[in-house]
Amino acid sequence: MNGHEPLRADAGIQRLGGPDRPVVEVAVGVLIRPDGDFLLTSRPGGKVYSGYWEFPGGKVEGGESVEQALCRELFEELGIEVTQLTRWKEQLVDYPHALVRLNFCKVTGWRGFLEMREGQSFAWQHLPVAVAPVLPGTVPVLEWFAAEQGFQDATY
Repeated sequence: MNGHEPLRADAGIQRLGGPDRPVVEVAVGVLIRPDGDFLLTSRPGGKVYSGYWEFPGGKVEGGESVEQALCRELFEELGIEVTQLTRWKEQLVDYPHALVRLNFCKVTGWRGFLEMREGQSFAWQHLPVAVAPVLPGTVPVLEWFAAEQGFQDATY
């Protein structure tokens, strides 16, 4: 797994909760179609980083596994039922508002049609992505994709 060193987002902004704040576990779905395109969604209005593009997902609730949380979140946000997922990588991200561990899962199978249940937008993308701005916690995934696909000098 990756992510031993935290990615520090917006380094010039003070951290809420100080140095001893708890780590928030987040399940993140990297939906990949057979053609290799992947899904990015925009963060809804009223949330931190509203309008930024990210991979969908959300907090792991008490008693849930990452996989269970991801299935729940993707149903709540997108209206789909996950049929195939694989744990992939982790990345610790130090945002000003929270310290989060992003647990990325590749999702290659689902049932249903995408419904943006939180008023967000969505876009199927490939490298280099055409949407902006991209949430800082999304950047490592784009870099991992670039490495897998042999992209040279990919910067996000």
